[in-house]
Amino acid sequence: MFDPAPILSGNRRALARLLTHIENAAPQAEAALAALFPHTGRAHLVGITGSPGSGKSSLVTELAKVYRRAGRSVAVVAVDPSSPFSGGAILGDRIRMRDLAGDPGVFIRSMATRGSLGGLARATADVVKVLDAAGFERILIETVGAGQAEVDIARTAHTTVVVQAPGLGDDVQAIKAGLLEVADILVVNKSDQPSAGNTVRALRASLDLAHPGARTWTGGAGRLLPASPRAPAPEERPDFEQGQPWTVPLLQTIATEGTGAQELVQAIEQHRQHLHASGELARRDRERLAHELEIRLRDVLLARLMERMGNGQLSAALERVLARQVDPGSAANELARHYP
Repeated sequence: MFDPAPILSGNRRALARLLTHIENAAPQAEAALAALFPHTGRAHLVGITGSPGSGKSSLVTELAKVYRRAGRSVAVVAVDPSSPFSGGAILGDRIRMRDLAGDPGVFIRSMATRGSLGGLARATADVVKVLDAAGFERILIETVGAGQAEVDIARTAHTTVVVQAPGLGDDVQAIKAGLLEVADILVVNKSDQPSAGNTVRALRASLDLAHPGARTWTGGAGRLLPASPRAPAPEERPDFEQGQPWTVPLLQTIATEGTGAQELVQAIEQHRQHLHASGELARRDRERLAHELEIRLRDVLLARLMERMGNGQLSAALERVLARQVDPGSAANELARHYP
């Protein structure tokens, strides 16, 4: 019988042990998640995604510092790519975030993707639930940096921050809106580089394509400025509390210097207020849990099907597919029909 009390009281050793069980899909993990689930739903989940080398880890470190100065407890879930040979990960975020070591209000957990696509590990959502139940007020989820396909974070986080940096591709690369379409906040990091202005202009144009009709606010490093005289700064918008659609801020930061981190936290908190005021938070939570329920149901049904079917029938079906006697879709349907 799982006792949730140590987790709910913030016991670090118990928390780390449970997260390991969850990552390893240990038998006791399911009971623990079931016991802790009623205590979730209080933390604000912030996803940090973007291209590799854009400075996500440095930016997460600075965001955690800002939150800690404000008295907020922070958990960081950093997802690293797995080695295709060993299955392990370098977990380099532990090295980059060493400035946070020793702070009792910060908990950092590095995870390997273990072959999962979409920028997150399969167990990320469960790890986030445990950290939520443990009482952390803000949970920063740094994705692996897989590029445009890295959109799973939008289903997991309440606020998605997409980080770009100058010199990581031409302007056409920025116009490919796969990541921009999931951005609640867009950040140009390393904005002290000479080409930062070009990157900002390209991203502003890209946002017009990804979010047609929406106004965009831009902020210089350490500033939050309106993009044009007709666009007031977010904190001055008269329609902010009236359920109007969110407009994506475009901010500039220099994470290595901490410049712009305070303004980014302000934008995250403004988005959090918007989610509550507009009812969007409830809609996103419903969509997120529906997606998770669908995935778990699919996994359970597939496991039961494989258990009933056995390897012999699956191998026979595979041989027929290899011989081009039947296509994979027809073979799958035929196998499923025998096991209602």
